[in-house]
Amino acid sequence: MAANRMKLELSRVLQGGSRLGVLKGLGRTGKHSLEVPGCLLYTHCGTVPHLTQDTLHTLDKLPSVTQVSLDDIAEHQEVLEAFKEGFKKFSGLRDTVLFCSLHDPAILSPTGYTTNKTVSVWGSGGRIELTVAKFMALQKLVRPDCYVSMADGETWQDNTSRKRVRKSVERTLAHLDECLLVHHASQELEGAALFGAVEGGDVPEERARSARETAKRPVAGFCLDGLQTGRLDGALRGQLIGAVTKELPEDKPRLLQGVGRPDEVLACVEAGVDLFEGFFPFQVTERGCALCFRFDTATDRESGDGRPPSETMAKLNGDNDPDVPTRMTPFEMDLKDKRYQDDFRPLVEGCGCYCCVNHQRAYVHHLLATNELLAGVLLILHNTAHYLAFFTALREALAADKMDLLKRRVLGRTETNA
Repeated sequence: MAANRMKLELSRVLQGGSRLGVLKGLGRTGKHSLEVPGCLLYTHCGTVPHLTQDTLHTLDKLPSVTQVSLDDIAEHQEVLEAFKEGFKKFSGLRDTVLFCSLHDPAILSPTGYTTNKTVSVWGSGGRIELTVAKFMALQKLVRPDCYVSMADGETWQDNTSRKRVRKSVERTLAHLDECLLVHHASQELEGAALFGAVEGGDVPEERARSARETAKRPVAGFCLDGLQTGRLDGALRGQLIGAVTKELPEDKPRLLQGVGRPDEVLACVEAGVDLFEGFFPFQVTERGCALCFRFDTATDRESGDGRPPSETMAKLNGDNDPDVPTRMTPFEMDLKDKRYQDDFRPLVEGCGCYCCVNHQRAYVHHLLATNELLAGVLLILHNTAHYLAFFTALREALAADKMDLLKRRVLGRTETNA
């Protein structure tokens, strides 16, 4: 079986762990690349929510990697079997690298359904139980360019015992070994990149063991699972990521699942994470909100940005909160609020997205108040553009030694003109 061409070329590794570089050789042809730190393009069943492909491609500099999940795809197995040409062509995805994960990162999946031999995914029709054989059969039908091995990631609950955490690591390694056997024998997955899942709950020793053992396998990259927003506090997450990255090779990418808030992205990049899932703009859109946090580092000027005032930061913090997908964060404005009904400014001054160039806060407020579908279209366009621009600013800050300034911008506590 031909090996995948993926290669991580690092241009800078900062003290503390931040990494700057380019992930090259992506896709079956190897012609795609992705700058790191960076994010994947989040989709639901291959489509960015609210957008057609034509509308999506009005955005500049989209990520070259598109994420889909088996939560969305598993129930369509019979259709893909009949189609026979893979999910990328089935869903009309254009020139992109297809990355397949187990779960949809924007939705909290029910827990308690994992066994020694199976994991469960959740489609619109309910629970679908997967053995490794069924999991790999699905991957052969999807034909992704990259995918994450099957894993037992249900060890984030507060009452999880060390014995259960150890078992999750052992199960995940056993699943990975089975996946690798099928992967290397499969013509449909020839040239695809398999990422190994790193588990270990909140136990640093188990995290390190999982990382160390996974790194011994012939995987293309690593997926850090079970560290999602709302499941543990930021300080502990940083400690666990540190335990993991010490055991991983420098020349392979590290993807962190379930973390998208800008403050947490910054902290995790400093801990050594390369890639993130791009679901955060979708969650913000579904709340009827617009991203409005600052990330410019070209000047020291201070200006208002429409964010909530400083005293709401703690109240809006998402750590250890089971309702994270629906809870507003300090990095967005709630355009359903009546104070925006006569606010004729763009969502963010200086933003070049279609929404900010052509419409005002008051108009988007009106669309939300009247449940017009266009509200979701305009908000996801803006939120995606804003979030991708944040990652560009993050890479520029790493290159120019301006991370401290970027953190002050993103974590700023002032509001002067909202």
